[in-house]
Amino acid sequence: MQIALTLVGPDSDAAAKALATLTPALAGVHARVKEPRTLGPGALDLLVEGADVAVVRTAAEAALAGSGVDACAQPWDGRKKRLLVADMDSTIINVECIDELADFAGVKDKVSEITERAMRGELDFEGALRERVGMLKGLPLGDLQRAYDERVRLNPGARTLVRTMSANGGRAVLVSGGFTFFTSRVAHAAGFAANRANTLNEDGSALTGTVGEPILGREAKLAALKEEAAGMGIELSQTLAVGDGANDLAMIEAAGLGVAYRAKPIVAAQADAKVDHADLTALLYFQGYRAEEFVTD
Repeated sequence: MQIALTLVGPDSDAAAKALATLTPALAGVHARVKEPRTLGPGALDLLVEGADVAVVRTAAEAALAGSGVDACAQPWDGRKKRLLVADMDSTIINVECIDELADFAGVKDKVSEITERAMRGELDFEGALRERVGMLKGLPLGDLQRAYDERVRLNPGARTLVRTMSANGGRAVLVSGGFTFFTSRVAHAAGFAANRANTLNEDGSALTGTVGEPILGREAKLAALKEEAAGMGIELSQTLAVGDGANDLAMIEAAGLGVAYRAKPIVAAQADAKVDHADLTALLYFQGYRAEEFVTD
């Protein structure tokens, strides 16, 4: 079987050292490295023969532990995906928007604790969202724009990821358990074709402390992945999903390539690949894109 093993590190030296470590480790599981090629600064693509993907992935993760290099093992064929479905908070952007709103409302500590537990899969997402939104009752609507302007930033590589896939015939959709106020703005900033999220109810001047029903959570994210793929007439094998929290897990498991980005343990353990060190352009390298193909303007 031909397997693509992609390494993405902070620089070419780290990737080269990783390759030197990997080669004997893979030989130990009867896998042979052929035709290493450079994709970009710190990014190497390896053609591996002689084992299945799970065996190569396990061997690579063990060999690279502590190296600061991210790796992705997958079938060589069909790597370039037609559909990207991405989580927003702490994945495409740098913050959890509900926590930042809670800061303006003076309840950040309480809300952040619930957010963390929900992301780890310790709480029911829908119930946790209702509880947190309830604490925002009376927050002036102007604070939503302040939170966006002052706190929200695209994570490194996000715009390049979306624009490069779009320029190559792909479709990128932002699907969040957060709120449409933010997804609409983030989608525009990064170049997503569409966005789905929850709606914060308001009375014209302030938040009412309730959220629109039904709540977009774990199963709705999975449904969005399937609906978007069906709308394009493609198989799930041609999709890529990325996220960091427990409510992303179903879509990550269902996608052709499911990636955990700076993720909670429950997600990282089930994803096809993890990005713990590199920026979001790693998802392009994983698909075999070269740095000179990136759309960065």
